[in-house]
Amino acid sequence: MFWFTLMTSLELWWLDTPARSLTSPADVWIATGRITGLAGGFILLFQVLTMSRAGWLERWIGAHDLLIWHRALGGYLLFAILAHVAATIVGYALLSHQPVLHETWTMVTTYEDMLSATAATGILVAIGLLAIRAIRRLMRYETWYYLHLASYLILILGYGHQFATGQELSMPGFARSYWIALYVFVLANLAWGRLLAPLALNARHRLRVTGVVPEGQDMISIYIGGRRLDRINARAGQFFRWRFLARGCWWQAHPFSLSAAPNHEWLRLTVKVVGDHTEELQYLEPGVRVLAEGPSGVFTADRRVKRRALLIAGGSGIAPIRALLEDLPPGTIMLYRASTPADVVFRRELNWLASERGAEVWYVIGGRDEPGPRHLFTPVGMKKLIPDVTRRDVFLCGPPGLVGASLETLRRLRVPRRQIHLDPFEF
Repeated sequence: MFWFTLMTSLELWWLDTPARSLTSPADVWIATGRITGLAGGFILLFQVLTMSRAGWLERWIGAHDLLIWHRALGGYLLFAILAHVAATIVGYALLSHQPVLHETWTMVTTYEDMLSATAATGILVAIGLLAIRAIRRLMRYETWYYLHLASYLILILGYGHQFATGQELSMPGFARSYWIALYVFVLANLAWGRLLAPLALNARHRLRVTGVVPEGQDMISIYIGGRRLDRINARAGQFFRWRFLARGCWWQAHPFSLSAAPNHEWLRLTVKVVGDHTEELQYLEPGVRVLAEGPSGVFTADRRVKRRALLIAGGSGIAPIRALLEDLPPGTIMLYRASTPADVVFRRELNWLASERGAEVWYVIGGRDEPGPRHLFTPVGMKKLIPDVTRRDVFLCGPPGLVGASLETLRRLRVPRRQIHLDPFEF
């Protein structure tokens, strides 16, 4: 669908350009500007759609894969827009026999809606620079999140330029109607996913904190009650984006997985205390209002393709894995990786669930350089412990080191990719 709609967008240039009309270097440069402009405009719309949080899209593709697409397309978007700007300026400079800098100033100051388009390009370049991994690692999640919201300004500021000066879109006809339809579709999904659906969810269930319980070293569980929780339509392994309306917390929302399968009495999320926001969550009082967006994610039991499953968890990744253990059939095996016994969370619950559901739970305790854990996450060690690993679905959630080592082991064991289900949280 992505490639079909992209090709349809680019075909508008083809249909609007007479044969043998590119007779000079200026014509070629201007044509290049038109093509890259159409491509950049479409990629921008698609990027906004991937982050619209529309329920149908996240259920179909999955929030994690949508995030990967969003990131991967960011570089192409920046390249397409900069190529569009450069090619258009050079083309018109050649056509008018003016220096490039003079033509740039003329276009910015005299063309309709060009100032707003210039501002949109500046924002895009700034976001592109901040998205460089080395720079992003230095930023707090909240800072990056709010700066990234500026990407919506690019859509708004660039809209007028597209329809005012875009040769394919400035006149009534199929091309203009097609692009208006694309805008309406994307904005409708954005409004539904980001605003209307969350408002409906919270008006229906009226969520509130009922308690905060320490779970271990730097880990807490937050219990949330509300009305008609049996109709919240969530599954074990999914996550919500939670906003707690308490002092110091109300202005930001974070994604946290359910750490127990949903029931009609309460929802539970388990959080590792690692920053300012999670530090504040320890002191939430019963009765605090909660706004939630979701449920999101496809890290769920209904995605499995085999009869049996293997769960691998570490760190805060134990939250969705522990919930999944309630939803998977007998014969499930779980590997829980922790550095020390004090780092193990939910030990009593896990042992009880293993007994009740006919599952096995293996606690893999020790440093990453200790021989026992290192051997287990090798093809020989994994195969010895779980002989039928290639005939199981693998649900994997944990720190990057654990995820990377596990994926390498599964790849060397030739576990099919469709049997591996990931839910790593990162921004």
